[in-house]
Amino acid sequence: MYQSLLTETSERICTITINRPDKLNALNKTVIKELGQVIDSINNDPAIGGAIITGAGPKSFVAGADISEFLTLDPATGTELAQLGQDNVFTKIEYSSKPFIAAVNGFALGGGCELAMACHIRMASQNAKFGQPEVNLGLIPGYGGTQRLAQLVGKGKALELIMSANMIDATEAHRIGLVNHVVSPETLIEESRKLLLTILSKGPGAVGKVIEAINALYDNNKNGFAEEIRLFGECFGTAEMKEGVTAFLEKRKAQF
Repeated sequence: MYQSLLTETSERICTITINRPDKLNALNKTVIKELGQVIDSINNDPAIGGAIITGAGPKSFVAGADISEFLTLDPATGTELAQLGQDNVFTKIEYSSKPFIAAVNGFALGGGCELAMACHIRMASQNAKFGQPEVNLGLIPGYGGTQRLAQLVGKGKALELIMSANMIDATEAHRIGLVNHVVSPETLIEESRKLLLTILSKGPGAVGKVIEAINALYDNNKNGFAEEIRLFGECFGTAEMKEGVTAFLEKRKAQF
């Protein structure tokens, strides 16, 4: 179905594997296009509750963009490249009402680090490496790296990492808040599935509203507290809330 992706769905989880191991799973136009298509299909499929994104092979999650495409670009087409990626992939993931987990299994550099940061949660294997090396090429991150890295690790650390182009390991990424958990390479997908299954056992509408409310904090056009109040109120009109509260009072597990 896809040239550059493998997809598998079980227990309401769609696992997306970027499958260009010979290129360290670098993001080219085909990968961006197909990621956009699979994200749309996940968002529109009520049988899928959430997704895991990972990379094929033991070496790399995504080792950046496909630099061989860059020499043909000028300011206008460079801007278009960044806009297309943000609109079709990175922003779609961040604002999806379904949880996305990045299972980072090696190099997550440039666009790869940005892809992981667009996901709601990041799980890293012990051999994972993170970095935004764009300044080595006379570039800056173009898929949200300057914004999301600062949100996750703070302004000072984001400036240091992006301006120095230094690469950090999984332990340091965890220490500064870039990743949520560090696990062994052998258990990376298993642990990602375990966490996602826990999330999927909760009210799906409520989970989507959590994502929306937290994203509102970073939207200059919204008041995060006001959005939380609005979304909290909306919950009281749902069958999901009635089932959750009734199950709690009846001391049974809710059936969402």
